[in-house]
Amino acid sequence: MTMNKLLPALLMSAALTLAHAAPVQPVDRIVAVVNKSVITELDLRARVAEAEASLREQHVTPPPADVLRRQVLDQMITETTELQFADSNHVTVSDSDVDQAIQRVAQQNKWDLNGLRQNLAKQGIAFDTFRADVRRELLLSKLKESVIGSRVTVTDAEVDQALKNPQFANNTEFNLANILIDVPERADSTVVEARAQRAHQALAELKAGKPFGNVAAAYSSAPNAMRGGEVGWRPAASLPPEFTAMLEAMKPGDVTDVIRTQQGFYIFRLVDKRSGQTQQMAEQFHTFHILIRTNEAVSENDARTKILQIRDRILRGASFEEMAKLYSEDGSNLKGGDLGWLARGDTVPEFEQAMLSLPLNTVSEPVRSPFGWHLIKVAAKRTQDVTAERGRSLARQQIHTLKVDEAYIDWVHQQRDAAFVDDRLSEQ
Repeated sequence: MTMNKLLPALLMSAALTLAHAAPVQPVDRIVAVVNKSVITELDLRARVAEAEASLREQHVTPPPADVLRRQVLDQMITETTELQFADSNHVTVSDSDVDQAIQRVAQQNKWDLNGLRQNLAKQGIAFDTFRADVRRELLLSKLKESVIGSRVTVTDAEVDQALKNPQFANNTEFNLANILIDVPERADSTVVEARAQRAHQALAELKAGKPFGNVAAAYSSAPNAMRGGEVGWRPAASLPPEFTAMLEAMKPGDVTDVIRTQQGFYIFRLVDKRSGQTQQMAEQFHTFHILIRTNEAVSENDARTKILQIRDRILRGASFEEMAKLYSEDGSNLKGGDLGWLARGDTVPEFEQAMLSLPLNTVSEPVRSPFGWHLIKVAAKRTQDVTAERGRSLARQQIHTLKVDEAYIDWVHQQRDAAFVDDRLSEQ
């Protein structure tokens, strides 16, 4: 914003003189009101800068500035409604959870924390900003699981039915990207038609040769829009048969036509495809645990103190299984904490690391995971052909993921539609 717009003409001379003596500070303003929260211009600028950096890191040219600002603000408004729900329902993320997530980011990039800080600085990202972003992403993920995932069940009958489907024998995996033009649940025909036109406009730009990631950033309302629409690898068995047949006929780089779903209008790009392994051998660990959760009523210290007290009782002769039945705060307590046979990748990294390093029939030190504080015991180890077992587990996981994703999109729409939103972006 220029000085001409900031000051009346009578003060222009003085302002120009002062400009040489002091740096010009950006003027903040409210660009959106969401219920009782506000999003400011400086908030929006910071998120736009992050989106630009993310897109460029993926070699995606950001869309025009006004389009990107519109896309980012829409995401921020939606996120704000979710975060407000989390706050009112006491869904929180602890500092320990954030620390562990940051540590994982550093490890995945083969850095220590100092190296992570240095690389963030090279990108112009303050560490405090990065930490706040990590907290927000963890909270949104936890909200998705606590609100939707905890309500979704997958029955044995659904798994049996999935395994009977010949498609489940298809070991092909597809690397996908997508564009979603969402449609509100109670949208009238005018809104639906406008969204359909927007989807076809996006498809027209793709057919004209515009990169998929650029079009996704400019049009998609999905959370992955600023990642160029990246979805990642999906097994054929997890996809509707008609969609799999379509992908089988496509070559890497091809895009679908506009596909109408309950959530809105989708366009998919087939990035790549590959054949999955037919036989899987895995080292398995017969694992038991006791879990004490943290929440608004149980602090971090209280939960850790309780798990230490339980551990002390076990070391003094109490049965691990009986302690699990009495105190563990998850469904395994009915079975004395028995989690069955677990392999690498079946649980979160913190739990897995402790499980892999434990001598047989030894009680672990307290282990902190995103779920709370654990005591872990490994009763036996084996190497097993887990092809059939993994197939059943994969079917259950895929059904659960599909149900959660569909329900979550609908829930997010409901939160956004129910919110009071005063969008002031176009005001100058």
